Amino acid sequence: MSDLARPAAGFGFSHPMAVAWILALSVSLANFDVTVVAVVLPAIRDELGFSISATAWVMDAYSLAFAGALFAAGALADRFGRRRMLLLGNAGFALASLLCGLTWDGPSLWFARALQGLCAAFYITGGLAAVSLAYPASNNSARARAFGIIGVTSGAAMALGPTLGGLVAAGFGWRWVFLINLPLCALCDWAVRRVIAESRDGEGRALDLPGVLLLTLAIALPVQALLHSDGDWRWRWAATVAGLLLGLALVWQQKRRARPMLDPMLFRRREAIGIGCLLLTLSVGYWAVLIYLPLYLRAAFGLGMEQAGLAMLAATLPMLALPPVGVWATQRYGWQANFTLGMLLLATGLALLAMAVLQAASLWLALGAMLLMASGAGLGNSQVSGALVALAPPDRAGMASAMATTLRQAGFAIGIALLGAISGGVDFAAAFGVAAAAAALGAVAAALTLKKTLR
Repeated sequence: MSDLARPAAGFGFSHPMAVAWILALSVSLANFDVTVVAVVLPAIRDELGFSISATAWVMDAYSLAFAGALFAAGALADRFGRRRMLLLGNAGFALASLLCGLTWDGPSLWFARALQGLCAAFYITGGLAAVSLAYPASNNSARARAFGIIGVTSGAAMALGPTLGGLVAAGFGWRWVFLINLPLCALCDWAVRRVIAESRDGEGRALDLPGVLLLTLAIALPVQALLHSDGDWRWRWAATVAGLLLGLALVWQQKRRARPMLDPMLFRRREAIGIGCLLLTLSVGYWAVLIYLPLYLRAAFGLGMEQAGLAMLAATLPMLALPPVGVWATQRYGWQANFTLGMLLLATGLALLAMAVLQAASLWLALGAMLLMASGAGLGNSQVSGALVALAPPDRAGMASAMATTLRQAGFAIGIALLGAISGGVDFAAAFGVAAAAAALGAVAAALTLKKTLR
């Protein structure tokens, strides 16, 4: 372990994996708030009088700020210190969580959620950079264990978010899914100050504000176009086309920089394009669907927050149980077979869920479809980001990891907006059908672009 870790005697932090566990708490808290809000969205909508588009912005404000700030957070952490930015992000996240709990209307909640997403970017970049330095590549076994701890903890936080959110909200009200972050942030601050030493890059990457602005607008404009509710199709098309043009402008701008924050050349290989497609379609076909499942469970079966949270276990527990199976399947049958099978199972589960809505089927059939879709997602979700990193040159591994996170968050934000625009809060069969089509597209991409190995 490097000098980045400085175990403090008397605090029980002498274990070699102490740094990994503490940083896993930081990273997991950011991921936890991606999904914990899902099950309380109906209560938020009822109390604040939200439309379906306003409800979707509760999630998208977080995801857009997260994705847009990710690369800027990495540059600031490199230049001014990873520990400092991690602590600053933690303090900001606590403040934003308090604001979410005290919110009184839509704009105040959207602002607080955007602030949460902004600070979450510092959690992710500062935490992962700190792990890389604390466990250098020369000690492969320790580094693998450290990233494994963070991966499992983050996956558990995202998967259990809806259930835990439902239990907390049922007992104390929906505002407490945000206020519960305050003691966790305090614990994180206490632990990081005692275990993590400061580190920074002597050269430091330049902060690319134009690139950050282009990235944010390229995602935000299509999202707003999808959620625009006045029926003006000209505005929707104009905003969508503008987003695509800004995305192309971002590619052009990054290619001209000596040290780009994201390198388009990472996608010159066919396999990388396929993995990028998987990141997007998995976010639309699984993670965005999680946001609308509680709304469906409430509308179709009259479930309360606690009941809906427990029912959501059918759509989340496989994400905890199946990643080892996915690793084994990849080692035995290859990347192409595992990802193709996983996305096909996800598409099939979503198609069955859409049929269950149309047929007004029983809750048990809906739970079975949720279990099937989650099983498909669980086979590949934990490996898809690592696959993009594996395709990148060693000196671009950090950038590839950040790009994978950005694609996930962009797909999540666009997926929430797309499914919200399609469903209108009532037509869940159409929303789940579109999600099934996205998953099927991911299966086709995996089958056509990937090989058994990524070498």
